[in-house]
Amino acid sequence: MGKPTIRFEGYTDDWEQRKVSEIVTEKLSNGIMNNQVSNETGLRHINVINMYDTDKIHPEKLTFSGHDEEVVKKCNVEKGDIFLTRSSLKPEGIAEANVLLDSGRFVYDDHLIRLKVDKEKYDSFFVKLNLSGSDFKRQFLVRAKTTAFTTIGQEDIIECSGFFPVKEEQKKIGFYFDQLDHLITLHQRKCEETKKLKKFMLQKMFPQKGEKVPKIRFDGFTDDWEQRKLGELIEDGTILEQSDGNHGELYPRSEEFTSEGIPYIAASSISSDGGSIDFDLTKYLPVDRAKQFRKGVAKSGDVLLAHNATVGPSVMLSMDYEFAVLSTSLTLYRLDKEKMYPELFLQAIRSDYFQKQLEVFMKQTTRSQVPILTQRNLHICYPHNIKEQMKIGEFFSNLDNLITLHQRKLEKLKVIKNSMLDNMFV
Repeated sequence: MGKPTIRFEGYTDDWEQRKVSEIVTEKLSNGIMNNQVSNETGLRHINVINMYDTDKIHPEKLTFSGHDEEVVKKCNVEKGDIFLTRSSLKPEGIAEANVLLDSGRFVYDDHLIRLKVDKEKYDSFFVKLNLSGSDFKRQFLVRAKTTAFTTIGQEDIIECSGFFPVKEEQKKIGFYFDQLDHLITLHQRKCEETKKLKKFMLQKMFPQKGEKVPKIRFDGFTDDWEQRKLGELIEDGTILEQSDGNHGELYPRSEEFTSEGIPYIAASSISSDGGSIDFDLTKYLPVDRAKQFRKGVAKSGDVLLAHNATVGPSVMLSMDYEFAVLSTSLTLYRLDKEKMYPELFLQAIRSDYFQKQLEVFMKQTTRSQVPILTQRNLHICYPHNIKEQMKIGEFFSNLDNLITLHQRKLEKLKVIKNSMLDNMFV
């Protein structure tokens, strides 16, 4: 018997402990080998990869199967069935659970174990959540066997046990987490849609190779854009400065890093979409030590480009720190705002035109890097009119802020979900 920390009003009874064998209506079973076909057969195959959607199994993501009706009858997949992975490369990935909440014609993979719950007493979505919780996971790990893979059998799963309330409380809990999942999916979708819009507009609002003007432009601007080598801009001494972060003998040693102080930023710290720096994954140096660096020192407003190991992502640095120290994997651009608007320059080096130049160079070398000397010969295309630069820069800055907003809401919702999973289950 047991009770969770947080409960819906009106429920006070203890939860009862049950083995998996006590909550199912038939023996656990494995599925069949995949017989994937390219044409739409109406029969869909539930695969291992479909276990990793955090809310439910999505039929639209399933591949089509060429199995005949005898196999379909043998599999007997029904709405409310729960599936678990029976092998994993990593022990912690064993027995990933998901639930089918849609009707249709389905078969399931031989690398999955199917569980049919007693629907009169148990809510399938709640059971899936419970099986995904830390208590069941701990039991699965104890019973799993590890060689090249970690595996778990049907006889191991049925011996694991957990706590269950009455079905009405199960359904309330399940509905609560279903709504959370809908919110998470909503912000994921909005975030992805905004990223796609940004990518599209980068293609249309910056000229392609051989073009002098972009396809989409703000009203009132008609002049041709300029095309210049970065080296020409650097040598002017007015538009940008560049540092390769070459610290020489001062290059920090691993034992010098601390949990706080001055950020030491590497290419891996830039988010994959180039929207921000993940300071949670960033190393830090003591202030006195960081002040010893003469090169590779960045401030808020500087533009950073990953040029070593990870090549292409870029970001405008925004932080509460006085300065940051850069690793040799980053190029630093510091711009004169009277000559070039930093947000415009940031988007110019994110454009297809510039990124394709990076790709061409990468194909010509065996090393994953685009060094400083090479960058000096790369071209950027930009409008001379500073007002047009500002309009374009601010447009993309607003898109970046919208992406960041959805990402933050998404992370907050995930934290809430994990916290509630810890407190609404015994």
